[in-house]
Amino acid sequence: MVINEDKEAHEFYTKALTILNESGVEFMLGGAFAFFTYTGIYRDTKDIDVYCRYSDCPKILKHFSEKGYKTEFTDVRWLAKVFNGDYFIDIIFDTVNNICKVDDDWFKRATPVKFFDCNVKAIPAEELYWGKIYVQNRERYDGADLNHLMLKRGKQFDWKHLFSRLDTHWHLLLAQLLQFQFVYPSDYHEIVPKWLFDELMQRAAQQYELPDPVVRVCRGPMIDQTQYAIDIKEWDYKSYTIVSV
Repeated sequence: MVINEDKEAHEFYTKALTILNESGVEFMLGGAFAFFTYTGIYRDTKDIDVYCRYSDCPKILKHFSEKGYKTEFTDVRWLAKVFNGDYFIDIIFDTVNNICKVDDDWFKRATPVKFFDCNVKAIPAEELYWGKIYVQNRERYDGADLNHLMLKRGKQFDWKHLFSRLDTHWHLLLAQLLQFQFVYPSDYHEIVPKWLFDELMQRAAQQYELPDPVVRVCRGPMIDQTQYAIDIKEWDYKSYTIVSV
């Protein structure tokens, strides 16, 4: 895969991957590269997404800084950056909603690939799906990406693992599976396990047997941090935050 036809960009990314390999820190590639790896869908982009453990992010930034690159700890919740002129690398260790934290299991299940003649790893397909399912905002909605990922990779999915990742937020998985059934009615039964669909539908039916929650909660900000702001600020809904008692 060629990320960008710009020669300067190629040189930077090739050098950056070499520096990352030399750092001794484990990392994986995500974003457009991982999506291409699993679906064959190409997207031109001016950056690459590098995934690592939170504890390794400072090490990566320090290593690049010592090589003369400008670095930035952009958002302590999930993101840092390495710059080279107009080009940059996103260093990602979580999602903005702090749900998809990179852990050891990501590395155990990552896919070895070659990128710019460098041996690297792509984030697991299931973790790529996991992260994208929370991207449902007005400016960007990854529903089509999720459907294409299922279509091209779903037969190889570890569905039990993906289900465990989304166990608490199973509603999102059910909604996406139903959309996939709508979009690809001829492929659904070969890709989505019946046991999973039955379990999710049973959970949905059981919601009517539960008493109404005492606290009025809006989980909207987990999938769109702007459009659901009014619910929290003006309509007296509580943001979805788990507090230990």
